[in-house]
Amino acid sequence: MTDTTQPVLPDTLPPAPVSPTVSLPDIVDADTDLAQLLTAFRVLQTQHARVLHHESVVRGLNATDTRFVFFLAAADGDGVTPKQAGEYLELTTGAMTSLVDRLEQRGHLERRPNPQDRRSVLLHLTASGAEVARQIGAVYSDAFREVVAPADRVRLAAAFTGLGDALDRHSRAETAARSA
Repeated sequence: MTDTTQPVLPDTLPPAPVSPTVSLPDIVDADTDLAQLLTAFRVLQTQHARVLHHESVVRGLNATDTRFVFFLAAADGDGVTPKQAGEYLELTTGAMTSLVDRLEQRGHLERRPNPQDRRSVLLHLTASGAEVARQIGAVYSDAFREVVAPADRVRLAAAFTGLGDALDRHSRAETAARSA
């Protein structure tokens, strides 16, 4: 007999533990604003991970499942190949197959023939998967509405995009340096 009960989670998350003081690089010591920004970013990362985990578990998913649902939602109905999704999520082919199988069984995605390559499939969200993305996305939308003034949203979005691009460049440079 299989236990099909869902875990019971509290309606609200307990407060995050206070992070220990971490020594930042010397360049940051001279720039108090940068130190504050790095601390705020670490707290944001921690809270994001906690909310993503909580919202995923409530829906019987894990965080990687939910990240994949959001990735598919961003595809705007065009679908993605399992290879594209695996690269985005940094998953092996086997792990990606397990993820797709799991979400397909739960009714959150479906495989459709790829019109560009008959050997391949495209992965699409179902109405159920789109609803998961909408519900969890609403948690983040509500938080942004609560703390970011409408006049600041475009500028903040550009800063997030720029930060993501810079982190990607630095990560690629570091990887290239290690490979050399």
